[in-house]
Amino acid sequence: MSNTIGVAIIGAGPYGLSLAAHLLGRGIKHRIYGKPMGMWQTQMPDGMMLKSEGFASSLSHPDGAFTLEDYCQEQGIPYADIGIPVSRDTFVSYGLEFQRRFAHRLEQTLVTKIVRDGAGFQLTFDDGSTSMASQVVVAVGISHFQYTPPVLASLSPDRLSHSSRHNNLSHLRDKKVVVVGGGSSAVDIAIHLDAVGSHPELVTRRSEISFHNPPEKTKRPLHRRIRYPRSGLGVGWPARLAEDVPLLFHKMPVEFRFRTVHQLLGPSAGWTTKEKVLGRIPVHTGLSLKNAAVENNHVRLTFQEGDGSPKELSADHVVAGTGYKTDLRRLPFIDQNLYQDISSVEESPILSKHFESSVPGLYFVGASAANSFGPLLRFACGAEFTSRHLSKHLSSKAARIA
Repeated sequence: MSNTIGVAIIGAGPYGLSLAAHLLGRGIKHRIYGKPMGMWQTQMPDGMMLKSEGFASSLSHPDGAFTLEDYCQEQGIPYADIGIPVSRDTFVSYGLEFQRRFAHRLEQTLVTKIVRDGAGFQLTFDDGSTSMASQVVVAVGISHFQYTPPVLASLSPDRLSHSSRHNNLSHLRDKKVVVVGGGSSAVDIAIHLDAVGSHPELVTRRSEISFHNPPEKTKRPLHRRIRYPRSGLGVGWPARLAEDVPLLFHKMPVEFRFRTVHQLLGPSAGWTTKEKVLGRIPVHTGLSLKNAAVENNHVRLTFQEGDGSPKELSADHVVAGTGYKTDLRRLPFIDQNLYQDISSVEESPILSKHFESSVPGLYFVGASAANSFGPLLRFACGAEFTSRHLSKHLSSKAARIA
């Protein structure tokens, strides 16, 4: 068994890598585990563009160094704070370079189990080795939290998949595919299916697919900047406040926090996708899915329209583009005894203002912390607040960590 490390970060996406850079800057003993930018490489479709603008798509360095703009300038990649979409490939390559420079205490191994052991935690890895850590930060993003409607549960894997299971869908070329959902996950997958020669159809219970408005090409007048301030989460005061005051959000009643996270910045697709969908991919709106079954070698989907009348669609395959929902039970590395000690609401961990769960020394960041700190934690730009705030807190424990 190796010597005890101070902080073990589980997950090497934007939050894990940013936190590692801040811990390194503070001289805090740590290790980060996972494949760098792994989810972005394997669970996001080829050709996807980020919804966030360039200025809101950087990882966080303690000195503010090496932003996405810096990387694009180095590589000769077109960049603008606003108006030039950021591709998934650019974001992934930027994250990998960030890891090489600032998060080099990374081990590309998977944590398979965490158990409490005295005042710390024992981590078991996929190669059978173990290590001890004084503090553990869970930074796995949304990779374990895929949500599929129960009505689709009867379909076999060859007939049903979640949008996160694919980054290339060329095996569905010439197939009719129904994509259930109306947010960015569903829209991005439908566009990718169309690009590889499939025949996708989008189905949503909403009255329409919501697309972000393209950024204004000219400088906005002062009165519009005051009424509709821009933030990394979008335009308007609700988004601005969500980015600026996550600690105030943390003080709000739990009912308010959960409702706001669910409703604010709801399902919507990036502005670059609109022309690739409307008039090109069939879209069915106002439909509630009621049943799914395989008949005559096809999936038959039964929906209910707004007036109560039934509607049926058939497909060779169904993709659930139905997003993600935090659920502690979905984290396979959390020991059952440890899980029972984590206080939660609707399977979302209850966190202190320092991201600490009810288990001392166990922290959650990213999407699993959104119900505590707001929708900011669902986006890459939330890594800035998280990394600075949490690394400062962990540095106060340096006497116990070092």
